[in-house]
Amino acid sequence: MFSLELLLEAILFGVLLGCFYAAVSIGLSVAFGLLDVPHIAHPAVMVLGAYCTFVLGRLGWDPILAGIALMPVFFLLGMAIYRFYYETFEKRGTDAGVRGLAFFFGLTLIIEVGLILAFGVDQRMVEADYIGKSLKIGDMRIPMRLLVAFGVAVTLTAALTFYLSRTFTGRAIKAVAQDEPALRLMGANPVRIKQRAFGIATGVTALAGAMLIIVGPVDPSLDRVYIGRTFAVVVLAGLGSMTGTVAAGLILGISESIVLTLFGASWAPAVSFGLLLIVLGLRPQGLFGR
Repeated sequence: MFSLELLLEAILFGVLLGCFYAAVSIGLSVAFGLLDVPHIAHPAVMVLGAYCTFVLGRLGWDPILAGIALMPVFFLLGMAIYRFYYETFEKRGTDAGVRGLAFFFGLTLIIEVGLILAFGVDQRMVEADYIGKSLKIGDMRIPMRLLVAFGVAVTLTAALTFYLSRTFTGRAIKAVAQDEPALRLMGANPVRIKQRAFGIATGVTALAGAMLIIVGPVDPSLDRVYIGRTFAVVVLAGLGSMTGTVAAGLILGISESIVLTLFGASWAPAVSFGLLLIVLGLRPQGLFGR
């Protein structure tokens, strides 16, 4: 039976879930929103980060520390991926977007098949002191894993927002998709800026993967669940808007939580695609886009 208490509980869980969605989408917001790279492999890279966290977890690492340690490795991986994409597709003409979709779709398949060969199709999870425990507030019990993911998500989003708005490289990343010739006049190489930006986008995805395996078990095909959600958050926010990504994640998280509470789990995955269609139809530039 519906009640105000049930609604408040759904909104609370939606806020925690929404910040998590924002954190797992922020790398895509940089790659797709600022660089115009059709990075549909983003969720697969995130699942790869989750499995790398699982491997380090078996060696005794805390999942969050493992995600932070993996960020430099994924940064270098992202720079290598973008360099290959640039030399093979982007450098060759205006149809780079269409060919790039095929490239990143292939990368998704390679990651997924590689994970299946290495780990099988069974779900994997990590252990930590805060996983399996909950915080009691009145009659509500909030899983500690969601609170930890919430804290890391807020910190990650704030740090990346500060970097993009307060540093020369960050401002160059925001400007590279708008006016490359002007950026060259400022003494910056657009290709190197894009390469570094894609590396940053991939690096933060490693930490997002750590949060993913904290929130719940992972399997190699989990990227299919998150591809709609991450793109919905980025498009809803407005391409390249970091603060908008947080707001859009909250909108999606609260909407999913309410739908889950009122109508059941089978309807929750449809929320992201429904919001995506509505925003594209009514406001293609997103809620916070220019």
